Amino acid sequence: MKRRVILRAGIAAVTVGLPGWTIAAPSRSVRVLCWSEGTAPTSVYPHDISGAVADALKAVDGFTVRTAALEDADQGVSNSALGETDVLFWWGHQKHDQVRDDRVDAIVKRVRDGGMGFVALHSSHHSKPFTRLVEASGDIHDVGIPDAPEQVVVRAPSHPIVHGVRDFQIPHEEFYNEPFSIPTPDILLLESTWRTGQRFRSGCLWRRGKGQVFYFRPGHETFPTYFQPEVKTILANAARWLGEPQVSIETVEPD
Repeated sequence: MKRRVILRAGIAAVTVGLPGWTIAAPSRSVRVLCWSEGTAPTSVYPHDISGAVADALKAVDGFTVRTAALEDADQGVSNSALGETDVLFWWGHQKHDQVRDDRVDAIVKRVRDGGMGFVALHSSHHSKPFTRLVEASGDIHDVGIPDAPEQVVVRAPSHPIVHGVRDFQIPHEEFYNEPFSIPTPDILLLESTWRTGQRFRSGCLWRRGKGQVFYFRPGHETFPTYFQPEVKTILANAARWLGEPQVSIETVEPD
């Protein structure tokens, strides 16, 4: 007996990627807010990482994209800004402690109660919103800059977040190494390895209340990772998947 799981979203669901997953044809633009703390070198990211992520999404139909920064009013994530956001991309590194707890509370509430998607990028594994949402420290065993490319392996090839992406290589990237102190992902989408021996879960998805959390590892600020085509495809796919609420799950077991 063959088991098939279909995720439905809205009305008129259409297939995305390989059979098994469906997502609604969007009824409106997905509203995306791209946030970063402002510490990436301008020689690599002239408009910070938030700008690079925003540009990747603006190149694709179906998104309304804004950027925000730590230095903005209410640290870029006021209640009104969050209320107008379907998916929040978050890149932080050196200034995690400067993010106010009241803003973290607002983000967590918007995800859990309001269904906003949250995408934690690279070193945001230690960010306050991410660790609060997954209820874990986000600690990693080891980190460094290897003399070896990152090999990214697609572990769930039928999932829409990796639609159109096969295993790929990032020429220069920082490595992370397991163990990674997170709860077991609902779905492990991507895993990274280096020929120097490191291995890391690089694409992890969880449901939290009405919303979803996606952790995407690549993206050290000294490398132009967010300009790589495969990375931009994953960013756009994630924004689309997290921004269209999956309202029910139907399990079909044919005779």
